[in-house]
Amino acid sequence: MLFSSLMNSNMSRFSKQLIMILADSLLIAVALWFSFALRLGEFYWPDSSILLMQMPSIAFIFIVAPLLAIPVFIRFGLYKAVIRYIGLQTVSTSFYAVSLYSLLWASVVLLSGIEGLPRSVLLINWLVSFILISGIRIFAKSWLGGKSSFNKADRDRKNVVIYGAGAAGVQLASALAYNHEFKPVAFLDDSAEIQGHQVASLPVHSLDNLDVLINKHDVHNVLMAMPSVSHTVKNRIIQLLEPYPVHVFTMPDWTDIASGKAKVEDIKEIEIEDLLGRDSVVPNKELLEQCIRNKTVMVTGAGGSIGSELCRQIVPLLVDTLILFEQSEFALYSVEKELEEIIKENDLDLDLIPVLGDVNNTSRLSDIINLYNVQTIYHAAAYKHVPLVETNMLEGVRNNVFGTLSVAEAALQNNVERFVLISTDKAVRPTNVMGASKRFAELILQAKANEIPGNTTCFTMVRFGNVLGSSGSVVPLFRKQIKAGGPVKVTHPEIIRYFMTIPEAAQLVIQAGSMGMGGDVFVLDMGEPVKINNLAKKMIHLMGMRVKDDENPDGDIAIEYTGLRPGEKLYEELLIGDNVTGTHHALIMRAEEECFSWEKMSNALASLEKMIKTSDCKGLRGLLQDVVSGYKPLNDIEDTIWKLENSDRKRASVIDINKK
Repeated sequence: MLFSSLMNSNMSRFSKQLIMILADSLLIAVALWFSFALRLGEFYWPDSSILLMQMPSIAFIFIVAPLLAIPVFIRFGLYKAVIRYIGLQTVSTSFYAVSLYSLLWASVVLLSGIEGLPRSVLLINWLVSFILISGIRIFAKSWLGGKSSFNKADRDRKNVVIYGAGAAGVQLASALAYNHEFKPVAFLDDSAEIQGHQVASLPVHSLDNLDVLINKHDVHNVLMAMPSVSHTVKNRIIQLLEPYPVHVFTMPDWTDIASGKAKVEDIKEIEIEDLLGRDSVVPNKELLEQCIRNKTVMVTGAGGSIGSELCRQIVPLLVDTLILFEQSEFALYSVEKELEEIIKENDLDLDLIPVLGDVNNTSRLSDIINLYNVQTIYHAAAYKHVPLVETNMLEGVRNNVFGTLSVAEAALQNNVERFVLISTDKAVRPTNVMGASKRFAELILQAKANEIPGNTTCFTMVRFGNVLGSSGSVVPLFRKQIKAGGPVKVTHPEIIRYFMTIPEAAQLVIQAGSMGMGGDVFVLDMGEPVKINNLAKKMIHLMGMRVKDDENPDGDIAIEYTGLRPGEKLYEELLIGDNVTGTHHALIMRAEEECFSWEKMSNALASLEKMIKTSDCKGLRGLLQDVVSGYKPLNDIEDTIWKLENSDRKRASVIDINKK
């Protein structure tokens, strides 16, 4: 009845505390009676004549016991603890509270001079009181936990195994004890010292026993409880778990837990960073702040994947004014609101200026740069989706080439100190218009840098590959296809790509931009290339499913090969030539590549502008081939698009426009 009352969610917290106080009062009296019985070795009952004649009497010490105990217990906070979630801390608190009560009670008894009271009762009462007061709480917790296991919600919980029996694993197991979705049944740990033992009342097994646990407990999920380990270690563990038919989750980072952004039990699916990420390199603070601290900075394309992350990285670097230049109203609104929250949470002092505008509008760009006295520009505005730019080449070239030219000229007109272009690995020996247009943009800046020696604006380009989580990234697309039951669509079984996280890429861009001397092309170390086919298989396995193929016809998710998209390569490169040197940052290299005079680039730009105005796609492609070294467009591009399984009449009509 007592525990049922405590479990009643409709009862107020005060009512539950009152019940606990009454229960403790009774237990204190019982402990005292039991102390006499133990000391005398018989069923104790005080003589009625003594109770009436002796003052103060034995009855007095029974009455005064709870009157002393309850205020002490309140002072120690025993009634603030929620019974369902108490732990060793509550037992420790009970020990100190009962000890103080026993000391006070013994003092009152000795000063009262009651006759016939064995002195050993004082010590026995302390011990029995501690056992009853702490024991009833432990029993109540166990009873409430057991009671909850009979409800339907508990029966519907999924059995899970926690990988990692350290401090994080114990906290996760404790947090999930009353979780409505997951029920921990065991730990996995690499330490042979604790394998075969119990931690937090759960058995600890080696990874070799995972098959047994899957069959015995119907386990389909593994929770990784190692929030602070390096990417290398985490990736090794993921590879070990990959062969098993389990869905792998991970807990939030300690930094997010400590800041209140997440709770221990807020488990999440394995992020792509855990599959492809690498151990971070500590950034050079001087390089990070050199072009930003106490300066006015403008980011074009501020609402895009790279642009918005650049803004997130810039805001904490003591920038004076940050101008968000963006063509999309919604993207600008979104990034502005997000940055305002970051500024407010961190109590930062800076001006945030949202500007709607087109990078091809040189006069507006110049007005904005002049008005705010912009000192650093990060030019991230570009069309980057290869097939879309391939089938809309006129607009792609206009935006990527002439947009860069407009921003560069506005920067020169207003003596901007530093201009950093965000480029791409697809600019190296491109097979698509997007890559060719980005290389053309690089050549414009190199020509501008060489046009007037010692000009006021330092032009720098930073080239890198695919970023994880960007718009159009393959990873969220794969995850969506897997959740929908497949198939997962891969363009080619042998296609490979380099990957980098958006935060790492943005951080390296800022540092590389600070090292530029004028006309530099910096290349970021993208790590090891990743085979997209293997990435798809790994994601299927880690979401608890099996690949369906000829060898495993009963699998869950099939992989479908759709063929290379228009302009798509099997592999990407970062360098045009072999002339590359290191810098004082381990992940940033400087490339020495062919560049042209401004006179040649000016003539090419004039021809390019004319072709865009006349919609001369064939001539435009030919001009890009003449200017961009290594550009080899795919032959019969229209036929390639027709062959794609997902092509349609609308897309074909776009191709007809590009045939002019």
